[in-house]
Amino acid sequence: MKNLGKHAIVIGASMSGLLAARALSDFYTTVTVLERDAFPAADNPRKGVPQGRHAHGLLARGSQVLEEFFPGYNHEVVARGGLLGDVANDVIWIGHNVTLANGESDLIGLLASRPVLEGHLRRRLMNLPNLRAIENCAVRGLASDVARKCVTGVRMRVEGGPEETVNADLVVDATGRGSSSAMWLEELGYPPPASEKVEVGIGYMTRTYRRRPADLDGKLGIVVAGSAPNWRNGVMLAQEGESWIVSTSGFLGDEAPDNDQDFLAYLATLPTKEIHDVVARAEPLSDYRRYRYACNLRRRYEELARFPANYLVFGDAICSFNPVYGQGMTVAAEEALTLKQCLLRAGVDDLARRFFKGAAEIVDIPWAIAVGNDLRNPQVKGARPPMLRFINWYIGKFYLAAAHDSTLATEFLKVVNLMIPPKSLLSPAMAWRVWQGCGRSELSRPQSNEPPDERIELA
Repeated sequence: MKNLGKHAIVIGASMSGLLAARALSDFYTTVTVLERDAFPAADNPRKGVPQGRHAHGLLARGSQVLEEFFPGYNHEVVARGGLLGDVANDVIWIGHNVTLANGESDLIGLLASRPVLEGHLRRRLMNLPNLRAIENCAVRGLASDVARKCVTGVRMRVEGGPEETVNADLVVDATGRGSSSAMWLEELGYPPPASEKVEVGIGYMTRTYRRRPADLDGKLGIVVAGSAPNWRNGVMLAQEGESWIVSTSGFLGDEAPDNDQDFLAYLATLPTKEIHDVVARAEPLSDYRRYRYACNLRRRYEELARFPANYLVFGDAICSFNPVYGQGMTVAAEEALTLKQCLLRAGVDDLARRFFKGAAEIVDIPWAIAVGNDLRNPQVKGARPPMLRFINWYIGKFYLAAAHDSTLATEFLKVVNLMIPPKSLLSPAMAWRVWQGCGRSELSRPQSNEPPDERIELA
C-alpha cells in the first residue's frame, strides 16, 4: 500500500482508537496513539473505560472485522480464556417477552471481558513496527496552519512535563462520547456539528459469579431486552476464568439495588427467571458495580459544510448508543474498515467528507435499532413517526413467529449482529414466514400504546 505521510496521530487508546490506528498503520510511516491513562500491566479495567467492568458484547460482525485486521485474534483471545460460540444456538435471546428459537448458524461471536478484548488488541497493535503509544498524555487542542484550513498536529502534555506541539499529517479523535472535537473546531473558526439525543437514563448494576457447567443447561449466555410492563434489561455472559458477568438495568433512574436480597428481587422481575436462578445459587466473585448512561448521542459531522483538512472524528466521538445493545465495538470496527477503504481509493483528498459520509451510513442501522427499540418504552421521549410504529409492531410479530422458527430467529440475529440490513426482515419471504408463524388473528391492524409523536431533541 502507498505511503500517505510520515506521521499520523490517534487520540485515545480505546477499542475504537486501536482499530483506527490499525487502519492507519498501512499508510503512514509512524502512527502514534496518545492516551491519557497508563496502560495496566495485566488485563484489568482502567480508569478511562468506566464501563469496562460491565458486560460487553463483540457482535459476530465485529468478530469478523477484528479477525481481518488481526488474523488469529479470536483464537488468541480464546487461549486467554475467552469463548467462541454460535450466537444463534449458544445464547438465549428474549425480547418483546418472547424467547427466540435456538438453531445452528454461522454467526460466531467472541465472549470475553472488555479488559481482555482491549488488552489483547492493544498488544497485537503495539507489535506492529510502526506503532507507538504515549501514556499519561493529555491533548489540549489542535495545531493548524495560519489560514486554519488544515490541522497540522496536536498540542499535548505528558504528565509532569511541559505542553508541546507534535506535528502530524493526519489526526484522528477517538476519545469517545466526551470528545472535545466540537470545542476544538470552534477554536479554529468552524461550526460544531448538530447533534441528536434520546434520553434513556440507563443505570447498570453488574457483578461477576462463578460459572458451573450445568448453568443455563450449558448455554454461554442469555440476553433479555426490556419490554412492558417494567422495561428492565438483563444479560449474563460466560467469561474467562469460568465466570459469569451479570448486568441488569432499567430506564430513567430505575436502577437495581446493590445488595443481595434486593438485587435478586430485581432480577426476578425480568421476563425470565433464568438469570435470577443462576445468581441465587452462584458464588460471587466481585462486588457490585454501578454505571450510568444518560442518552443515545449522535453528532452529525457528515452535515458540516466546512471542515479542516487532515482531521477526523471516529467511533463513539461520532455516535454512542445505549450500551444494552452491545454495538459500539462492532461499529468502530466497521468504521476502521471504511477508513482503510477511503485511504485506499483516494488517499487524503477530501478525506473528511468521504469518511464521514461512510461512517454515517454505518451508524444509520445501529442507531435505528437502538433508538427505535428504546422508543418502544412510552417514558422515553423522541420521534415516533408512523413507519417506526409499524416497524416496532412488525418486529413484535416477528418475535412471536421466531419463538418457534429458528430460521426467522437466525435472520433476526443477523440484523442484531450487523451482518445484514434490517430491511431484509421485510422481504416477502420473511413476511410470509411471519404470517404463517403468527396466524391471521395475530396480524390484525397494529395497536400501539406508545405516546404521540415527539421530536428527538436537537442539541
